Amino acid sequence: MRWRFSTLDVILLLLAVAGSGVAYAWVVYGDGGLIGATYALFMCMPILAFERHIIFRRLYRRIHGLPTPAFLLASLAVYLTFGNIGYAAAGLLLHLTGLLRESRADAMLPSLNVLLYALATSGPIVFVLRVRELLGRDVFLSLLTGRYRKPVQEERVFLFIDLAGSTSLAERFGDLKMQEYLGRLFAMLADPVLRYGGSIDDYIGDAAVISWSFDRAVADAACIRCVFDILDQVETDGHRWSKDYGEIPRLRAALHGGTIVPAEIGVDRHKITYFGDTVNTTSRLEGLCRTLDRQVLISADLARRTRLPAFVTSEDLGEHELKGRGQKLGVLSLCAGGLLKQTPNSVSRVASLPS
Repeated sequence: MRWRFSTLDVILLLLAVAGSGVAYAWVVYGDGGLIGATYALFMCMPILAFERHIIFRRLYRRIHGLPTPAFLLASLAVYLTFGNIGYAAAGLLLHLTGLLRESRADAMLPSLNVLLYALATSGPIVFVLRVRELLGRDVFLSLLTGRYRKPVQEERVFLFIDLAGSTSLAERFGDLKMQEYLGRLFAMLADPVLRYGGSIDDYIGDAAVISWSFDRAVADAACIRCVFDILDQVETDGHRWSKDYGEIPRLRAALHGGTIVPAEIGVDRHKITYFGDTVNTTSRLEGLCRTLDRQVLISADLARRTRLPAFVTSEDLGEHELKGRGQKLGVLSLCAGGLLKQTPNSVSRVASLPS
C-alpha cells in the first residue's frame, strides 16, 4: 500500500495536528505556540503514518489480524511508543535550538497529560481517515456536506474494469485465496485512480467501478491515462503475481460518459448511487470486450470529447447493439502503440487480451 494522500490532504493533516499543539500550549501555558506545534507534529505524525501503512507495514498487518481485545491493547502500546519517541525527538530538537530553557531530560520526557492529549488528538483524525477510506474520498465529502441529498443532474465518466477468467481462477484457487487475489488487485487500483483524480465508487464481484466528473476525466485524457497506468502496474508487478499466485491478472476495461443523476439514498445506511443510462451502458460496453476480443473499449461519444494521449492508438470498431439500449453505440478499441508510454517504473506496450 502506497502513500494515498493528495497534497491538499497532507497540508490539512499537518495544519490540524500543528493546530492541536498550539491550542494545548495556549490553554495550559498561555504561550509557546511554536513549541506546542513542534511537539504535536513529532508525536502525532508517526501515528498517522503508521495508520496509513507508510511505516512498519508488517507490524500494522499483524496487529490488525489480532482479536479485538488484543488489537486494542497492541494499538495502544504502539501509539504510546510512537508518542514517547516523537516527544523525545522534538524535545531534543527544541533544546538544541535553544527554544526550550528546560534541561534536556525534562524536554524529552512527556508527562501523562501530554500523552493522553496526543492520543485524544490522533484518535479522531485516524477515525475520520478510516471512515473516509471505507466510503471513498469523494463519497465521504458528498455525504458529509449533503451534496446529493436532493437528486441533481451532472455529467460523469465511468470506467468499468473487470478481471478476465475469474471463474476459472476461483475454481483453481478456492474462495479464500480468490478473495485474497481480488483484494490485492483492487488495492493496486487505488494509486492510479487517485493519481488521475478518479473515485472508486463500487466493487461488483470481480469488477471495480470508477468515475470522474466529466471535466476532470477529459482534462489531459485523465480517464484514459488511468486505464493504461493500471495495466502498466500489473505488467510491472507481473513477477510478483506469478510468484505468489502463478497467475498474472488479465483485465478488461470500458470507458463511457454522459448525464447521470447522483442521489443519496438509504435510512439506516446511506449511500450515493447513480441513476441513468450511462452506468448501464458502460457495464454493457465492458461485456463487449470479450465479444470483440479487445482489452480496452471506449464509446465513440466519449472519444470525440477527449484528446487521446500520444502513446494511445485507436481502432474504430463501428456501431454495436447493446442489451437494454434502444440505439446502437459507436465503439473504439484503445491500445498502447506508436509512441511508447513512459512511466516511472516501466516502458511498455499493451497488447490485446485473449478471450
